[in-house]
Amino acid sequence: MTQSRRLFGTDGIRGKANTDPMTAGTALRLGQAAGLLFTRGNHRHKVVIGKDTRLSGYMLEPALTAGFIGAGMDVTLLGPLPTPAVAMLTRSLRADLGVMISASHNPYEDNGIKLFGPDGAKLSDEKEAEIEAFMDSKLAHRLAPPAALGRAARLDDAPGRYIEAAKASFPRGLRLDDLKIVIDCAHGAAYRVAPTVLWELGASVVSVGVAPDGFNINKGCGSTVPEYLCAQVQEHGAHLGIALDGDADRVVLADEHGELIDGDQILALIAHSWHAAGKLTGGGIVATVMSNLGLERFLQARRLNLHRTKVGDRYVAERMRELGTNVGGEQSGHVILTDFATTGDGLLAALQVLAVIVEQGKPASETCRMFQPLPQRLQNVRFAGPSPLRHARVQAAIADAEESLNGSGRLLIRESGTEPVVRVMAEGEDEATVGRIVDALCVTIAEVARLGESAA
Repeated sequence: MTQSRRLFGTDGIRGKANTDPMTAGTALRLGQAAGLLFTRGNHRHKVVIGKDTRLSGYMLEPALTAGFIGAGMDVTLLGPLPTPAVAMLTRSLRADLGVMISASHNPYEDNGIKLFGPDGAKLSDEKEAEIEAFMDSKLAHRLAPPAALGRAARLDDAPGRYIEAAKASFPRGLRLDDLKIVIDCAHGAAYRVAPTVLWELGASVVSVGVAPDGFNINKGCGSTVPEYLCAQVQEHGAHLGIALDGDADRVVLADEHGELIDGDQILALIAHSWHAAGKLTGGGIVATVMSNLGLERFLQARRLNLHRTKVGDRYVAERMRELGTNVGGEQSGHVILTDFATTGDGLLAALQVLAVIVEQGKPASETCRMFQPLPQRLQNVRFAGPSPLRHARVQAAIADAEESLNGSGRLLIRESGTEPVVRVMAEGEDEATVGRIVDALCVTIAEVARLGESAA
């Protein structure tokens, strides 16, 4: 029987910094439990730890380090580095475990902890549940004796290793010499490495969101505020804009007119390009239930499959491994290219798009518009207390909404796995109908949430 998870959500543990569960105490306990569980055999065990630029990283990093050292593991500290770089270095350094301290696209007040196995892949639900159960047990008698304690050291050239790996994913013989590119690093983990990669490949680089101060990560910039990127592209007359999030595992783009290019369009472009080159494996790609029907129809017209999973890039990665596909991702901009990485990598996805732009010699507005998306509306409703989705009023409203779509669209309503919000998405042929359905559902959900009503 699978154990339930209390701490872990769809992307590790996440919460408000210095408030349960995102405390130094939890981080210490997590380091102890995970360290003990991933200690196998007689070799010297190692864990690598990276982080983004949040102030609370200074609290969580030493607490995790102490936990792992107490479990007998050596710790390699990477400093501020993208999540995919941590995954890559976990494998490259033959580590037993990898840790990323980040709350991704959330504001600086939040933080999170993501774990990677020795293969550089995010842990399964079952393994996370096992770690939680171990954290709740008595660990003191299992910790390492004084002579077996671990050590900690910094890997000074960690950024350089990732920079070289990212450049190696770009086709040999191609350069970015004639392109001006805006790169928005969201004052996050990629603020040094991403501009460097683009510059070393020959681009004229306009770097924004590269002055982290511990408080400004994702603030008014990055992939969750794409209008800033779009404005910067127009202001600087750039050929393309790239916006990453706080830990750089997701990306959105802007063409030369400042028009947004989302994850679905990026997936379509890469799938089409790789399929034409005979590099696409598995006869299709993997995406989540959030991806637009336009993407599905685009792929079907080329006799390619779209396999959908629940939301969360690790579920995409798991399905990709099952099906043997090498392209997958989310509309939000997580793009997983297993030829190069084990998890979403915003910079690597952008480089694949840039390769097509260079090869075709056409502007991004022509190259990256692969399909006409169906009208889709997504809105969030924040709540406190019990989930409003279980209430009879909400269930009745959902049933009415599905009837309104009359089989000509999709309705997806779910709780976020990383924050207390309900995400309401509708998609259909008629934009007005889609908007009306989402607005009505959000009003009902907000009313139930405000009253704090539980299921009737």
